[in-house]
Amino acid sequence: MNLWQAFKMALRSIRGNKGRSFLTMLGIIIGIAAVMATVSIIQGMNQKSMEMYERMGSNQIMVNANAYNGMPLFDDLYEYCLQLNDLVEGVTPQGSFNGTVTYGTKNSANMDMPPQVFLGSHQYSLCNNFQIARGRDVTKIDVDNDNNVCVLGSAAAKAFFDLSDPLGQSLAINGVPFTVVGIYMEKDPQDQPGWYSMDNMVLLPYTASRALKQDMSSFMSQLVVKAKNGPAAKEATTRIIGFLTNLLGDPNDPANTKGSFFVSNQDSWKDESAQVANMMSMVLGGIAGISLLVGGIGIMNIMLVTVTERTREIGIRRAIGAQRKSIVMQFLIEAGVICGIGGVIGVLLGTVLSVIGGQLLLKMRILPSPTITLGAVLFSVALGIIFGLYPAIKASGLQPVAALRAE
Repeated sequence: MNLWQAFKMALRSIRGNKGRSFLTMLGIIIGIAAVMATVSIIQGMNQKSMEMYERMGSNQIMVNANAYNGMPLFDDLYEYCLQLNDLVEGVTPQGSFNGTVTYGTKNSANMDMPPQVFLGSHQYSLCNNFQIARGRDVTKIDVDNDNNVCVLGSAAAKAFFDLSDPLGQSLAINGVPFTVVGIYMEKDPQDQPGWYSMDNMVLLPYTASRALKQDMSSFMSQLVVKAKNGPAAKEATTRIIGFLTNLLGDPNDPANTKGSFFVSNQDSWKDESAQVANMMSMVLGGIAGISLLVGGIGIMNIMLVTVTERTREIGIRRAIGAQRKSIVMQFLIEAGVICGIGGVIGVLLGTVLSVIGGQLLLKMRILPSPTITLGAVLFSVALGIIFGLYPAIKASGLQPVAALRAE
């Protein structure tokens, strides 16, 4: 018997028992679909996270320090980070506060998503990956002269000014007027209502804290440092940690009474995010893969039933000279065809679930990668062969005389 004949016999057997064959495939279909949808959605989540990190900018170092005795840290920390000019491109405070922004009759207190008010240096946009679309950015002169100017994110500009020109207009922040001098380009398009946008922000020079008459010491020790490249980010992180350790002591020491700090390299967060996504894929894929194991056991069970039902057929074929390997091949091909068909249906179902899940959960179109698709089909066929091996060997081991006597 050649392979084509064995394949046709397998299809004929499946057509002859459509209901039983479909129920046998069901475990494979559910398992393949679940694994594909789970892995694809997690990959989509990881892609979404990476896109967010890219929008925030690369080679960022986040620095947050706090002195327990009220000692001012900002000037020393800011100066030290600026001195790392062989490693860093820019340094900016990353202060934000709940300021009330008003323009005419529009008041941020009445908005569902009020803009965040940030205090930064002239290097804020460099450190946070913003680009000017219109007007100009905050300058060093604005910082040095305590100028009451502001730059709006694209979402904040739309919220307050709609289609009118914001440049030169005056916004009141906590009652203090600030002139709009620039608009940043959109970098965080939001396709999910209710999510905070990076573009929904107002930037002021950090020295504007004096005009606002607020104590900004609580966040003026929060900095964003933009390193030149990945290796420079690691070296700068090490140096900043050493500087703060000398200044405030070891933050992990329970006996430390000077202060605490936290320094993180964004690239390490990206790596950890990718590792978590991979771990989630493995865990959830393994859980979904249990149904594949159940489906494989179902294949073995139904093939054992098939061997019992076709015992006389096997006896006749053995009596007329069929070799054991031909019997094994026939049953393995039948098991592989059943699982292969189930795998193809599972791939189609998994693709549909991936698209639906991506739209509902992430508002993005997710399609399983060709590698996952091909691997799922091949794995389903391999599963059928593995679990069909024992029934096939059992069928080939039947003695012709005993098989011909079977009822």
